[in-house]
Amino acid sequence: MSTSFIYPNAHLIAGVDEVGRGPLVGAVVTAAVILDPNNPIEGLADSKKLSEKKRLLLAEEIKAKALCWSLGRAEPEEIDQLNILHATMLAMQRAVAGLNIQPDFVLVDGNRIPTLPMPAQAVIKGDSLVAEISAASILAKVARDQEMDELDVQYPEYGFAKHKGYPTKLHFEKLEQFGATPFHRKSFAPVKKILGL
Repeated sequence: MSTSFIYPNAHLIAGVDEVGRGPLVGAVVTAAVILDPNNPIEGLADSKKLSEKKRLLLAEEIKAKALCWSLGRAEPEEIDQLNILHATMLAMQRAVAGLNIQPDFVLVDGNRIPTLPMPAQAVIKGDSLVAEISAASILAKVARDQEMDELDVQYPEYGFAKHKGYPTKLHFEKLEQFGATPFHRKSFAPVKKILGL
């Protein structure tokens, strides 16, 4: 992963990624990470391409070796109020604002960037191309999966630990059977339908 060609003069580069735009339940979780060039981490990749075990190990290593990292989020109520895109941008702003070192430059996975107080650039497939974004994708995914596991303990009948809130056949069946939890996104069509909104 070589990223030097994109921004020659930046020293502190933060990578930002989100997890959880597609699910019907829970927050959208973002992470911002500034890696330490003198303390490289082997095996960074798009979080979706890693096994859960590998993600958990890498997440611990990122937290230990990165210059700084931060999580941001937007809750289901905010998603319903703003829409998923704007809620994601807000969560990204929160992740960057939470860094205890201010980056010179921010690289964001995807094709849109939130309004930030420093220059930023969107990178399509950034979670596979830019080490900082890969690290952010891993932290965000691990954090969100843990939240889904906790929700699973609270609402075992929905199978959240299995589908992580995504719109799977199992999730639809459980929604039909049990209705929506307070953590479901009421503005998402399948949930709206169940709630008769």
